[in-house]
Amino acid sequence: MLLLAQEAEVISNVAHVIQLAVAPVFLLTGIGSILSVLVNRLVRVVDRFRVLDSNFQQASAAVLVVIRHEMQALSRRARMIHWAIGLCTVCALLICVVIAMLFFSAMLGMDLSTAVSILFIIAMLMLVSGLLCFLQEIRIATSSIDVTPR
Repeated sequence: MLLLAQEAEVISNVAHVIQLAVAPVFLLTGIGSILSVLVNRLVRVVDRFRVLDSNFQQASAAVLVVIRHEMQALSRRARMIHWAIGLCTVCALLICVVIAMLFFSAMLGMDLSTAVSILFIIAMLMLVSGLLCFLQEIRIATSSIDVTPR
């Protein structure tokens, strides 16, 4: 009877940990969506850079200035997207570690709440930093658009 009660307590602890881990799992889904958007933007930047690079040799002197300017903006955008992807990926990895630590804490009966909290805070700082890089990339993209009438 005592063994049955201990098993029920263990199952209850695991069920509680699963409940705690659901929110970070949803967060991982959101980060995955952000990463998908970032990767798509990076692909578009790289494709545009390749088109400009292929036209670079045949361009006239006046057009070369415009192409160089756009290629510099694309290079800055790619760098910002690269940082955003890296920071969001680190965030996702830290969230995975947080989830694993929640289960280790329950299985080993250790109090890892301080470590979990610190890792979660660091993960959120990485996400905020990644989103700020994304915002900077959008700023670069929109500032390079020429909307003057021709």
